[in-house]
Amino acid sequence: MTGTTPPRWRTSRACWAAPTRTTTTPGGGAKRSATVSRNLNRFSTFVKSGGEAFVLGEASGFVKDGDKLGEPATVSRNLNRFSTFVKSGGEAFVLGEASGFVKDGDKLCVVLGPWGPEWQENPYPFQCSIEDPTKQTKFKGMKSYIAYKLVPSHTGQQVHRRYKHFDWLYGRLAEKFPVISVPHLPEKQATGRFEEDFISKRRKGLAWWMDHMCSHPVLAQCDAFRHFLTCPSTDEKAWKQGKRKAERDEMVGANFFLTISVPTGPAAALDLQEVESRVDGFKSFTKKMDESTMQLTHTANEFARKQVTGFKKEYQKVGHSFKGLSQAFELDQQAFSANLNQALAFTGEAYDTIGEFFAEQPRQDLDPVMDLLALYQGHLANFPDIIHVQKGALTKVKESKRHVEEGKMEVQKADGIQDRCNIISFATLAEIHHFHQIRVRDFKSQMQHFLKQQILFFQKVTQKLEEALHKYDSV
Repeated sequence: MTGTTPPRWRTSRACWAAPTRTTTTPGGGAKRSATVSRNLNRFSTFVKSGGEAFVLGEASGFVKDGDKLGEPATVSRNLNRFSTFVKSGGEAFVLGEASGFVKDGDKLCVVLGPWGPEWQENPYPFQCSIEDPTKQTKFKGMKSYIAYKLVPSHTGQQVHRRYKHFDWLYGRLAEKFPVISVPHLPEKQATGRFEEDFISKRRKGLAWWMDHMCSHPVLAQCDAFRHFLTCPSTDEKAWKQGKRKAERDEMVGANFFLTISVPTGPAAALDLQEVESRVDGFKSFTKKMDESTMQLTHTANEFARKQVTGFKKEYQKVGHSFKGLSQAFELDQQAFSANLNQALAFTGEAYDTIGEFFAEQPRQDLDPVMDLLALYQGHLANFPDIIHVQKGALTKVKESKRHVEEGKMEVQKADGIQDRCNIISFATLAEIHHFHQIRVRDFKSQMQHFLKQQILFFQKVTQKLEEALHKYDSV
């Protein structure tokens, strides 16, 4: 082996070729299936860019509409399918996916008033009283419930409704009107439902609720509400038919917005930034009002508690002390001191009575204020969702305008989104206007009532003290 050169191994290019696959032919022979070879330079631009993998058919994936090149862009959908904007049907409406036949009776009109958009007034306004809550039974006395007598002013015909009927109506209206603040009902209560104080308080809460229903230009004319007010209490068949009709209403969700008619023309055009500014201002207002109503409710409730317990107790303690002094003076047995003893005893009784005045007074002034605050806390809880729907519509408009500027969307399609957003904006601004209008009316009336009751209360206290004072004139 000395002096010989070891064999040099040569590497064949064939060992770098892609593997071949051998298949057996029907005749028993072998057939080789070739594949296109890969580039040996794994750092080449063709390989790194993914071009090679795409050409060889190895690329896969889901392409969204908005990612396609050379095709018109569409406004993206909200990823949160549980958002109010989606659930209310606002998104589907703005994107032009709502369709349905709108009957004349279903049309809702927004008009331009001196302060901007507002709901068209109800041409036939009415009120409805809620009176005489009575305990009734069914199933031969096995089930008891409280029925309330309703008397609408436009029919004069009384009907009786249970709380569950109010609850059903509220559910239907809240589902149907996503940009209208349907007033909340007084809270349910599992125990103590038949106690007199609870029944009285619930009736007052329902009376406020009914007042806001009748005062709203849209809610007052709703078919479900009309059925609730006019269907005879004894006609169970008619009640169920009307109930099923309301539950089959097709003008809900995205279709609800089709029923809204808004002003047209250059004078009625809405400025996007102005609308957004007004809605943001109202959002700040509702937040501050909510905080204030909660604070006032807490303060009024605490003050009422003190009047019922603390003030009554303190005044009667003073009265008891005056009576004790009178009894001590009676031990003197002097004739000329008899009138003084009687005057002191009367003063003690006067303070006892004033203590009772304090205990009874919250029902006259503070309780009505707290009932009103509770109603408005319900309204304030509604508006975040209403504002969310309007904000969602504005976002879609901004997105469509961006697509137009980028040449990805036709102007006509973007204009359609703008027009549908305007409908939601008009309705939102109309609802905001109605809220402010009814708020001024309610708080003016309630504060007048509160102060009048306070004046009457202190007049009664003054009168009682003056009576006691005159007793000393004969001493």
